[in-house]
Amino acid sequence: MAKPLTAAAVRKLRPSNVRREIPDGACPGLHLIVQPTGTKSWALRYRRPDKRPAKLVLGSVYDVDVVDCEEPPVIGGHLTLAGARRIVAELRHQLAQGRDPAAAHFAQRDLARSAREQHAKHTFEIAARDFIEEYAAKKTRRWKEQARLLGLLPKDLSLIANGLAYRWAKRPIIEIDGNDIFSVIDETRRSGAPGLARRSQGPTESRARAMLSVLSMMFSWLAQQRRVSMNPCTEVHRPGTPKPRDRVLSDAEIIKFWYACESEQISFSAPLKLLLITGCRLNEVAGMRLSELSDDLSTWVIPGIRTKNGLPHTVPIPQLATDILRDALPRTARNDFAFSTTGYSPVSGWSKVKGRLDRHMKVPDWRLHDLRRTAATAMAELGIAPHIVEAALNHVSGAKAGVAGTYNRAQYSAEKKDALRQWAEHLVALVYSERDNVVTLSMRGR
Repeated sequence: MAKPLTAAAVRKLRPSNVRREIPDGACPGLHLIVQPTGTKSWALRYRRPDKRPAKLVLGSVYDVDVVDCEEPPVIGGHLTLAGARRIVAELRHQLAQGRDPAAAHFAQRDLARSAREQHAKHTFEIAARDFIEEYAAKKTRRWKEQARLLGLLPKDLSLIANGLAYRWAKRPIIEIDGNDIFSVIDETRRSGAPGLARRSQGPTESRARAMLSVLSMMFSWLAQQRRVSMNPCTEVHRPGTPKPRDRVLSDAEIIKFWYACESEQISFSAPLKLLLITGCRLNEVAGMRLSELSDDLSTWVIPGIRTKNGLPHTVPIPQLATDILRDALPRTARNDFAFSTTGYSPVSGWSKVKGRLDRHMKVPDWRLHDLRRTAATAMAELGIAPHIVEAALNHVSGAKAGVAGTYNRAQYSAEKKDALRQWAEHLVALVYSERDNVVTLSMRGR
């Protein structure tokens, strides 16, 4: 006959070289287990309703000399002798009702684990990472910037220190409301996006709009996935849209720009000049690949994945641009990048380049994107039809927008080539006649 255990006996019991299991004579089925390491735990031995033997570990031993604890004892916790006896009494009541206490405990444990996993899935950190991986990275070109705004590093989607995902890491997405969204948008406007370096000293409406845009896109996607019931961003006023720019460089400013480019190393001067000649966007020119160029450098095909409108763009390269590429590529091309200083990424650092250009040019209120508008305006002034100018710049609006664009699939290849040729020849006459006081000089880019 097993003797009843006491709290003092439990505390004093020493380990041996083998595992020991001591029954409690006062509580049928309760056993004290002592491992050779000295670890002690409680277990219930019983027979299931189908008479098979079973064991359920109740928890570790809390061997203090008290009758009970203030907190109710729970399976898996630290249990006194009295607490272990209370649990066994409850489990034996389940046995008397024909239930298997171990099966019930494991089912409850699995349910709690599933609830925890679901809760983690619905926190902002996990939701933001899922949004980038499952949607943004596959559907949007600007997903890397969207990841940063949400507080995630694009490389591995780890948390940016003090970023939004860091701040709201464990925040349930269903608890985020319009007030929270407004607070983040207002902070972004006044002092920049959380965790990211500021781009300007004053308030920035564009950055605030970008933050609202990515949050709204994310919560719309979460609503589609039934992870939230509504998009809280719909309650937030969208920051004002800036007045469209109409800045076009004058002939004198174009000349200053060209001369300023020549003060830069060729990794920057070549793409800068190509911006003006082709009217393409900065990310398109800076990210130019050798595989996108024809062997004779007369044609450049930009894949849709690299264009703003997602449409591939074939650029007939005029002679001026071809000469610039022939001069630059032997010195600037690395791997498949036409312009690279690292070999694994396109040339970058354009904000610093712009600062140097400004110091040379001393021209007020201009941006690199104004070069695209300058090229378009100049071609129009040369008599190029508007729909040809739009085709040359891969710009879908006006004649190619809406229903007209759906049915008008003409590429205007010959017309685009002629338009860019006329613009390049105009540039040569403008820039080199100013320098050498002649009307026409070599078409070779310096």
